[in-house]
This record gives sequence, structure tokens and C-alpha cells, in this order.
Amino acid sequence: MNCESIDLEKIVRDLGEARVVPYLGPGALALCGPHGVPSTPPVLCAGLTRRVGVPHKIRSRLTQAAQFIENFKHRKTLVTLMNEAFAATAAPSALHLALARCAAPLVVDTWYDDTMLAALRCGRPQADWGQVQALAQSEHFGTWTQAYDAAGTAVDEPLAAWCTLLYRPIGGRSPAGNYLVSDSDFVEVLTEIDIQTPIPARVQELRKGRSFLFLGCRFDDQLTRAFARQIMKRSSATHWAVLPETPTRMEARFLQEQGIVRIEMPLAQAAQRLFETACI
Repeated sequence: MNCESIDLEKIVRDLGEARVVPYLGPGALALCGPHGVPSTPPVLCAGLTRRVGVPHKIRSRLTQAAQFIENFKHRKTLVTLMNEAFAATAAPSALHLALARCAAPLVVDTWYDDTMLAALRCGRPQADWGQVQALAQSEHFGTWTQAYDAAGTAVDEPLAAWCTLLYRPIGGRSPAGNYLVSDSDFVEVLTEIDIQTPIPARVQELRKGRSFLFLGCRFDDQLTRAFARQIMKRSSATHWAVLPETPTRMEARFLQEQGIVRIEMPLAQAAQRLFETACI
């Protein structure tokens, strides 16, 4: 759809009125200026395989390379490498900071970096928000997620007092180095995700009736489509994705099936248009 026909001011108003769930992908890091954080799966994979040799045929496949490292060098080695890869935190962009200020009840972050976490720490009282992260079954068998308050202390479940819940469905660097990254990590989750078991009850509650706004996301991979599809379940029928690249055949099909309207402009331009108003 032509971006001129999309009411960006309405999207901003809906964000400010808690009717939209921001859904961040690794592409959001492109707004943060120079940083040392892996910003795509291929870049992360290249970093891991520079540290540990893996067979040539899987050297560019993140989940398979991670599985090889886990199998032959132990899970602790994989977690250590991931912690080192994401040790730096990119300075939050104007988009991250605006999303933190708008106090959306739910924000979904689908990369391992702590940039959105840093934005919340910059602009919000500690009692006002918290996060919930996915857990790998190889380390926490039978427990799918862990909630943490703003100080990084584990709590039994998201607190009712939190105005914003940051949901990290593939884990994250802080505070405990929880990662879904290897083939076996994702197989465990995908086995159960259709019946929603790995998705926290609070997330399921907060998504009801709300639209999703995808920022820095691609859907050219089966995993990203599967996670987005299940996280969106039972939400609104209308969503948006800032996607300047021409979608692949499978991406286009996914967008159509899920009622996601494509905003055909670069993320930086869309961010400026979305947040140049004082609505949030």
C-alpha cells in the first residue's frame, strides 16, 4: 500500500492511547548510530563461528551453528559467546526512547540486545515496568519464561503495578543471559507454541483487541513468521509493518494472511514521521 494512504497520525494516536503494540526486530538497531552489537542473524552467526569452528555448510546458518557449538562445546560455551556478543548496549535511538515514553502496555522485542531495555531505564520509574523473557528448555526444563523487575530481580510473574511489560520471546542479554538460539531451543518452543504454552498469560491478555506495529522486522524466515503469528493471535484484525524492502513471496503471503499493512518507507523516515508529533 502507498504510504501516503496510511494515516500515520492515527497510528501515533493509537500508540498514545494504548491501542498498539510495538514489535521490534533486529533492524531497529540501524537507528542507533555506530555500535558494536550484532544487528542481523548473519552478523551474529559470523561472530560465533569466528570464535568456534563449525562445518562449512552451516557456517552461515545461525540456529544450526549454535546447535553445533552447544553439542560439541557445551551449552555454557554458547551462552558465554552470546553474552560476549551482546555485552555492549547501543545508545537508544529516538524511536526507542519515544516508545519507552509512550508507556504502551506491551512492547515486544525480538532480538537479544538490551537497547529497548536501556530506553526504559532512561525514561521510566523503576516501579513502572518490567520484562519477561523466554527460557531455553535445555537450561530450565518445564519453565518457559522468567519475569524480572526493572532492577533485574527475578519475580514469580509480571506485576500488576507495571504499566509496561517488555516481552522478549527469544530471550535477551540482561539480566541473566537467557537465549533461544539453537535448533533445539526453537524446536522445543515450536512444539508447544500453537497451543500458546510458551507465551505468558499476561502477554496473551495484553494483546487482546490491540494492533501490532512491526519495526525493524523481516518475515522472510519461517521462525520469524511463526513467532509473530502466534504472538499476534487473538489480537486486532489490523496491523502495520514498516517494510521498505520488496517482500519475498512468503513474506507477502504472511502479510496478507495476518492483516498486516505494509508501510513502504525506510525505518528512519517512518520513525521521524511517526514521532515528529507531540502525541507521545
